[in-house]
Order: sequence, then structure tokens, then C-alpha cells
Amino acid sequence: MLGNSYEGQVCSAARSLEVVGERWSLLIIRDALFGGVTRFSDFLRRLGLARNVLAARLDGFVEAGIMERFSSEGSAYQEYRLTEKGRDLARVIIALTDWGDRWAAPSGRPIIYRHVGCGGEIEQHLVCSGCRLLIEQDQVGIELGPGMTGAA
Repeated sequence: MLGNSYEGQVCSAARSLEVVGERWSLLIIRDALFGGVTRFSDFLRRLGLARNVLAARLDGFVEAGIMERFSSEGSAYQEYRLTEKGRDLARVIIALTDWGDRWAAPSGRPIIYRHVGCGGEIEQHLVCSGCRLLIEQDQVGIELGPGMTGAA
């Protein structure tokens, strides 16, 4: 969706940004995930962005398989539903919110994500798949994976 592609990058983060990296994209997904928003007019009202921008983002999400269009029975309105691929962005939204709460929320956290089952706060951590220990960012190393083509 970005006007700029990252063809020279062999990087999943760059490829992800091509799909959800434009302004408004993650806010649209946030409202669909956590606000239950499905209708074009509701996205428009809640976010206050231009109609053409919203239409382009929603069309791009449908094309990328992040959302699907549907019509409720008896309704003339077209709505948008997140697919599994779209719902999987919840972790991204929560991680970005955590960062914003720490570095860009001078009056405190505006929202708190909670577990519906017990009411506890949702936290994200880096966990080693081998020893299951919580680790800090400075303990993360990288290695080339099977998708690396030779460009570095």
C-alpha cells in the first residue's frame, strides 16, 4: 500500500510496512479489533480522516487479505470484517501502545488492555522458545533465516 516499496530489502518488517505502514492504517485496524467498528461511516466518524483515504486503506486491506467485505442480511451497507491475518495484528497494536504509553503519554496511559477472563492487564514480553526465560532486547541476536536470498 505504501507509495514506496522496499524491493531491495529482504526484511519482513519492511514488507509488513508496505501493507500496514501508512498513516491511519493501524488506527483503522485498532478500531476494528478493539472497538468493534465494521462500517465505513463509523470508521470515518471515529477517526476523522478523509473519505478517499479511508476507502483506499480499506480496499488495500481487502486486497492484502487483512479484511473482507460483507453485507449484513437486510442491510444495504457494506461492512468490513478482520480476517485471521488482520486479527493477528492485535499483538502489533498492543506493542505499539506499550511503547506509546512509555514514551508518548505525558498524562498517563489513555487505555489499558485487559484480559476479559480475569481482568488482569495484558503484558508483552520477549520469551526464549528454548529455555522459556524472559529476556531483554540486548540479549537478542539474529541469524539468517531460510527466506534470506543473498541480499544483505
